[in-house]
Amino acid sequence: MLDGFVPWPPDLADRYRRAGYWKGISLGQLLADSAGRHPDKVAAVDVTRRIRYAELVEEAGRIASGLLDLGIGPRDRVVVHLPNVIEFLSTTFALFSIGAIPVMALPGHRRDEILHLARSSDAVAYVGPARFQGFDYRKLAREVRRDAPNLRHVVIAGEAEEFTPLSEIARSGVRELPPVDASEVALLLLSGGTTGTPKLIPRTHDDYAYNILECARVVAFDDSGVYLAANPVPHNAALGCPGVLGALLVGGKAVLAANPSPDHVFPLIEREGVTLTTLVPALALLWAEAAQITPVDMSRVIIQVGSSKVGPAAAARVTESLGCRLANVYGIGEGLITHTRLDDPPEIVFTTEGRPLSPDDEIRIVDEDDKDVPLGETGELLTRGPYTIRGYFAAPDHNRRSFTPDGFYRSGDLARMTEDGNVVIEGRLKDIIHHLGEKVSAEEVEGHVLTHPLVRDAAVVGIPDDELDERLCVFVVLSADADAAAAPLSLRAIREHIRDRGLASYKLPDELVVVPDLPRTPVGKIDKKSLREGKLPQFQ
Repeated sequence: MLDGFVPWPPDLADRYRRAGYWKGISLGQLLADSAGRHPDKVAAVDVTRRIRYAELVEEAGRIASGLLDLGIGPRDRVVVHLPNVIEFLSTTFALFSIGAIPVMALPGHRRDEILHLARSSDAVAYVGPARFQGFDYRKLAREVRRDAPNLRHVVIAGEAEEFTPLSEIARSGVRELPPVDASEVALLLLSGGTTGTPKLIPRTHDDYAYNILECARVVAFDDSGVYLAANPVPHNAALGCPGVLGALLVGGKAVLAANPSPDHVFPLIEREGVTLTTLVPALALLWAEAAQITPVDMSRVIIQVGSSKVGPAAAARVTESLGCRLANVYGIGEGLITHTRLDDPPEIVFTTEGRPLSPDDEIRIVDEDDKDVPLGETGELLTRGPYTIRGYFAAPDHNRRSFTPDGFYRSGDLARMTEDGNVVIEGRLKDIIHHLGEKVSAEEVEGHVLTHPLVRDAAVVGIPDDELDERLCVFVVLSADADAAAAPLSLRAIREHIRDRGLASYKLPDELVVVPDLPRTPVGKIDKKSLREGKLPQFQ
């Protein structure tokens, strides 16, 4: 077992195997099985090429052999820093196939983040592009290799200069690959917090395969499905919920978009016959606005909305404008996923985050003393189950804070459970604002602000204030309708709007800031730390 990995207790591991959640088949073998069923079918499409299943498995096999030739083998960590290209898929499956462990870096990460990932994972290799969106990743690789002495190899997709070309590795002769134990760590995802450096989330072949395939089942995604990765594929949602890996494991098609802009993705949706994609609420609303000018047929598409809460008004706006179906999702890289079902009525889809994937997902809603609250009351969501980790990789101090003694993960999210078993996320434990002697949920206020017709996106933060405890500041991104409005959006208008919706007076904002966009973390969450610190050079 990999040093630094916290396994499930033997009794729970046996229970999950007996229940059929863990099947003992590695992710690489699952792809090979899928390719055996669909060898001539198109597996994936990116901006430059299309690849069939048999070709993808062959390319992954050659890369796997080439990596073994370099001395990279089972349990070695490799930082994978590739954008949405087919090489990401073939390289990732190559690593799965030899028992090496990809560390899923995001394309937007730069020197500091990559150096942290290389050091904290003790990576032996780095795989990245030559250039992407005007940035030279080879320069980054030189700096990281200099400061991470255990990083022995740099592999570059494209013009490699002094490094090893991925294309050269992909021409390696196929050799026998080592057996892979499905109970071993398959990949390291990154935690999605907005403070500090990301923690490494170890996911095994067994637990992540269950995560992937159960997500596919919930949205009825099968070999006729086409998944659009609009956001970066190394992120958990686009990777395995069911994401591009799900598309490949069930025999569907993965479409890798170069960027999520409507100009780019709308033609892809119609040309490739997309049936499923995953978006953050702000991007879904942007697409909804764009569809008023550039119509797109999304009648066959299901949009999974996650990462942050989508309110009923925003959900209705997206479905009406795009003509799509919506699924509301709460998911964490650490494991637990709750998901509305396709046969749920709109009031469930629009107002809850749905039900857990697994019958063995255990959820507790607790107060500040870790005591369970009554049904329907709000508290912190704790969870454990067959695809929720028992500890971050090589992080004992974090684990003591983030997990209970009996193995429940402390999500840091405020939630409540409805009588019919649906989870409702109410905000972050640390996203409570102390205002006028009361506690205010930033997410609750945001939900009301987002119903204003001139607002496309919003974030509420608390700013320290001697008189108010914290000042309630709302940052908004205006909708396209704002240009045609008779008067500009004002703080008074926002306060009147949400007061009319029945919000208590102590929850009304003290300040309004209109911004061209909201800052986001590399995994797409609103970066409220930057908002609190005023790190927005283009405030209006």
